[in-house]
Amino acid sequence: MTRSELVDELAARFMQLTQRDAEFAVKAILDAMNDALVRGHRIEIRGFGSFSVSHRPPRIGRNPRSGESVAIPEKRVPHFKPGKALREAVDTGTEELTQTDKP
Repeated sequence: MTRSELVDELAARFMQLTQRDAEFAVKAILDAMNDALVRGHRIEIRGFGSFSVSHRPPRIGRNPRSGESVAIPEKRVPHFKPGKALREAVDTGTEELTQTDKP
């Protein structure tokens, strides 16, 4: 699902929201999540999952073309851990899809 599809879905579910309001709501939520992660905070949405920032230490990698060693600096990267309800819903949905594909 793309961002524009999310806006369309939100506007369709809540008739009192115009397309512009739905777009503003999605942008506000994503901006707030982005700002929280940039500041190093953790985001937890019950039933959906949690977002956190993971630290990757510096390491030595290899250039696949030349085989030369390359220093890779440390990084902070976003990490998503799905909640139990989301994991179960995806697993159940996957099972239902595979069962309906069988003749």
